[in-house]
Amino acid sequence: MKEKIDINNWIRKDHFRFFSAFEEPFFGVTVDVDCTTTYKEAKEKNVSFFLLYLHKSLVAANRIEPFRYRIIDGEVWRYDTIHAAATINRPNGTFGFGYMDFYADFEDFRRAANQEIEKVKASTGLIPSSSGENVIHYSALPWLNFTSLSHARNYAHQDSCPKISFGRLRDEKERKIMSVSIHVNHALMDGFNVAQFVDCYQVLLNNYEVDADS
Repeated sequence: MKEKIDINNWIRKDHFRFFSAFEEPFFGVTVDVDCTTTYKEAKEKNVSFFLLYLHKSLVAANRIEPFRYRIIDGEVWRYDTIHAAATINRPNGTFGFGYMDFYADFEDFRRAANQEIEKVKASTGLIPSSSGENVIHYSALPWLNFTSLSHARNYAHQDSCPKISFGRLRDEKERKIMSVSIHVNHALMDGFNVAQFVDCYQVLLNNYEVDADS
């Protein structure tokens, strides 16, 4: 479900109209997050570390309202829930696009996501997802420790979906650290909202048994 925002009475009316006129309205930051607890949790539960940190990022994104805003035909809509459109790496070095529904419970999310991962791995080509606008575009580069990142963009296509990319997990003074790149449409949110997401995500990474509804 989604609800249209009355732009004329929106506190970000001027910001929206200003940045919507840009050819490139996206801005991005790269931050380090501490994954020590979540990595330990994944090992203890014998579950995918990737799916666990991905799920926690979706929990955080769903909690921070601007991450659920999308621009459709010049109007701003707020979705009730957003999901994941993620690149899935194959053993042959290629990747395909996969769609993963968000479930508050990690076990529900994990089961559905694993089915999608196996489907993509058994296929060829990109398999463009018809996931719609209520997704975050995710990618993982587990081979690289990056400090910045840019994205391929089709400027002829209006895009307002946030893009989040994860880097290589590395050891720093007995901690597990990972780079995370976050690109968002400035017409819909500002640096303050990205900081809210990062702070929320780090709290979730620091804890076991995420309650997505809390």
